[in-house]
Parts: sequence; structure tokens; C-alpha cells
Amino acid sequence: MSTANEFVPAMSEIAREAGLLLMTYFARRVKVEYKGEVDVVTEADRASEALITDRIHARWPRHSVMAEEGTRTQGSGEYQWYVDPLDGTTNFAHGFPVFCVSLAVEHQGKLVAGVIYDPTRDELFSAERGKGAYLNSRRIHVSNIGNLAESLVATGFPSHKRHKNPNIHFYHQITLRTHGVRRAGSAALDLAGVACGRFDGFWEFNLNPWDTAAGVLLVEEAGGQVTDLAGDRFRIDSREVVASNGLLHADLLREFAAIMAGRGLEELPSAVGYAKGRSS
Repeated sequence: MSTANEFVPAMSEIAREAGLLLMTYFARRVKVEYKGEVDVVTEADRASEALITDRIHARWPRHSVMAEEGTRTQGSGEYQWYVDPLDGTTNFAHGFPVFCVSLAVEHQGKLVAGVIYDPTRDELFSAERGKGAYLNSRRIHVSNIGNLAESLVATGFPSHKRHKNPNIHFYHQITLRTHGVRRAGSAALDLAGVACGRFDGFWEFNLNPWDTAAGVLLVEEAGGQVTDLAGDRFRIDSREVVASNGLLHADLLREFAAIMAGRGLEELPSAVGYAKGRSS
């Protein structure tokens, strides 16, 4: 039976190879296609997914694979892979250098290893269950910020049906209660940022297993905490995620509960009022 420490070196090699491939496409600004109204996909997504799944199937032919661009293989073993061949496709398509490759493997329902590779910075994040989290072979830990007002947190917005997503209200309220909120466009890298202490917390709605699997393991192995918005244990099929350094988790959950209950909400400033003030 494979163990986590047997996975990480091979996963790292695959992620780096896929990242190098992505950079060749990035350099020449590939053509963008649309999945639905605004979800984008590029030939780079597909090429990266094909490379990764080929490498997985060659090395672990009995493993199952679930990947963002449609690869679904049901193996005969006890291992399940979650593959995002290009997390941050919109950034990639517009030439904004914030994107990554994210790979995770689960054994009998428990995440055992994960890797996130940012090819623009040559940063490889890796974690294995019970063995800690690493950035380019250096052990990483979550931050020690315990005051929400001093924290820097991250979030994300969906690329489709934005008008049906409530996150603008969460963004507004949390911006007022923290040192700042960042929205960079890659959930996997946001989670890696929590794991290494760049962010003190992160939340987002409507995510998929390939978005979160590797990053969730990184945060947990770096000493952080991950739940859903209700504070329940994060599951791989959870559609919402709250990750933090652990010290801020209860405060974040209280803020989210207050927002959803409509308590203590600050009104958004009036654009009309701002315009009038400019002309006076």
C-alpha cells in the first residue's frame, strides 16, 4: 500500500511538470473559450489536465481521478485524486500571474497528501497527513495573529451567477472588521497563503473538491483550522469553506453568523452621495 510520503515526491514532480507546461502557454497568451456564460477554459487547462492524469494513471493505474476539466476515472483501489490543472484560469487568460496547479489524494475518505505549485514564483507547497506542511522544503506554519482587527484575510467570488452570490455583503462587513480583504482569484493559493501565514483567514462559497482538497490539508498540517460557515467539520464535498490560523476562527464564524442573521450590518456607502460630494 502506498503511503503519503511516497506520494509527495511524485506529486511534486508532476505538479512542476504541469506548471512548466502552463508557463509555455502563458508566455504566448492562449485563446480563451467559455464554459457557459462567463466561465473560461483554455487549451492550457486541457493540456495540463491531460499531462497530470496521464502521469497518475501510469504510476497508479488503480486510482480514481476527479479533475476540473472533466476527467472522471473510477479505479479499483481505495485512492481518490482531486486535480485542478489550472486554478486561476481567468487570471491566466488575462495575463495576471496568479494561478497554480493543485493535486490532492484521498485514502478511504481521508486526505493524505496534497501539493500546490505556483509556477510564476516557483513555489511548491506540500503536505502529508501527520507530517506537517512545507514551502519549497521549508516547514511552514499559520500566523499568530489573534486580533481580527489586525488580520489580513482573503476571499473569492464566482465567475458565474455573481448576482446570486451573497459574498459582496460578507466582503463589505469583513473589510470593516479586519485590516483588509484580498481577492486574488485562486482559492488554492489563498489556502496555501493561510498555511504559510501570508493570510490569517480565508472564506469562499460554492467551491469544488479540486479547488480545496490540497489547500485544506496544507492549512490543517500547518496548524490551522478549516470548517464550513456553520463551524462544522469540513468535508471534501463541502461547498463552502472557512480557513484560518485557528486563533481567529471563532471570531470569523461569529461575524458570518451575524451577517447571515442581519445583525449589526453597516450600509454600503451611496455612490450617488459620493458623486454629489465630488461636485460640491
